[in-house]
Amino acid sequence: MGKEIRKTVIVSRHIQVFQKNSRRSSSAGRGFTYIGLLLFIAIMGVGLAATGVVFHQQAQREKETELLFAGDQVRHAIALYYELSPGGDKRFPQSFEDLLQDQRYPAVQRYLRRVYVDPMTGSKKWGLVRAPDGGIIGVYSSSGDRPLKTDNFPAGDEDFKGKESYVEWKFAYAVPVAQPPTPQALRSQQSATPLPSPQTPATPVQATQPGN
Repeated sequence: MGKEIRKTVIVSRHIQVFQKNSRRSSSAGRGFTYIGLLLFIAIMGVGLAATGVVFHQQAQREKETELLFAGDQVRHAIALYYELSPGGDKRFPQSFEDLLQDQRYPAVQRYLRRVYVDPMTGSKKWGLVRAPDGGIIGVYSSSGDRPLKTDNFPAGDEDFKGKESYVEWKFAYAVPVAQPPTPQALRSQQSATPLPSPQTPATPVQATQPGN
């Protein structure tokens, strides 16, 4: 009888040890699962953040392309307004309305179909580059953000290279300066001009003596 009781006690102790080990293994498994879940969430967060940066940069590059186009259109319209000034008195426009319709002509004369939106700010309010007489010679974005594009600009925009903000992208019309003729051009012009022909000396008239 005592042996059976002893065997029962030993079996009971083994069962308790097994249950303790099982609980420890289950807790350890849950711990590893929790850590794995945290790592997965962290990796997903980094991936989503990187994707967000890529999409943001792509959107910014597209806006830069739109800004270069819109600024060039306004600059070209300013050039037309100035160069087509009636009567030879060349003037710059005083406002965007002058580019939408030139009141100096009786007929409708347009150099710009619409006022473009500044793609960097989403507003039609541009920064204006003024001439000494107050006319508009150019425009620029009012965004102080740092550009992604710093090189390889199209012709006419080479000065934008290395600028720190979009405010420094000035789309201004530079009036062509008449260059003085070079010495070679002057010599060519002189050689092309015919020399005046020598005058034939007048035949002297002899005085006639009376009675001859």
